Amino acid sequence: MSTQEGQELAAWARMLADATRATVCLALLDGRAWTATELAKVAQVSRPTISEHLNLLVEGGLLTEVRQGRHRYMKLSGPETAELIEGLAALAPRRTEVANSLSAVSKRDAFARARTCYDHLAGKLGVALTDAMTERGLLDWSDGVALTPEGTTWLEDLGVEVEPRRGRPAVRSCLDVTERRPHLAGAVGAALCGHALRQGWVSHIPGGRALKVTTSVRELGLPVGIVRELLPVQRET
Repeated sequence: MSTQEGQELAAWARMLADATRATVCLALLDGRAWTATELAKVAQVSRPTISEHLNLLVEGGLLTEVRQGRHRYMKLSGPETAELIEGLAALAPRRTEVANSLSAVSKRDAFARARTCYDHLAGKLGVALTDAMTERGLLDWSDGVALTPEGTTWLEDLGVEVEPRRGRPAVRSCLDVTERRPHLAGAVGAALCGHALRQGWVSHIPGGRALKVTTSVRELGLPVGIVRELLPVQRET
């Protein structure tokens, strides 16, 4: 690696070495396109300030700008960027967060149980699915991670259609930010997430990336005990 390449990497890394820009990237892990006003609100900065940060992120290739009429939307540049952000967040030291209300506890627990990471499943659900696929021989980890012939057959039997995308691997490991273990990303991870949403096995919880899980998620081949752990906790009032 040349000195110039090192300087370019350092310059790129500095884009995330700012709390506002990092907050923006984390918010965009939900896979949606956000307006500058929405991102300014979540980052708790002014509109002019967020515009400066967004311009830097677009120029650096982390974000993509989408325009519809006079409206300007921002989204992550692609799944590879999302997996990078999630992986960096998982490696960062985490402070124990104190939830001071029942609502905060519920949101924290729901986020940890099941959520989306851009376009694939994450949290305890994502990791459990990856473990179950590995134990059944659907994934091979002997040289990175790869889908086995049995895995291809399983996807076909499940009715999951994997849309190939140029430059995106079929399967990829993504370090989970709460479980600190890998969940499945790549084209197969995205296809499984989309299938689970369409079938109603999981559904979006308004206001974030968390997902509500139903008992039908067992169709993904998860053990009964794991499915019970993933179901929303019914708290006494």
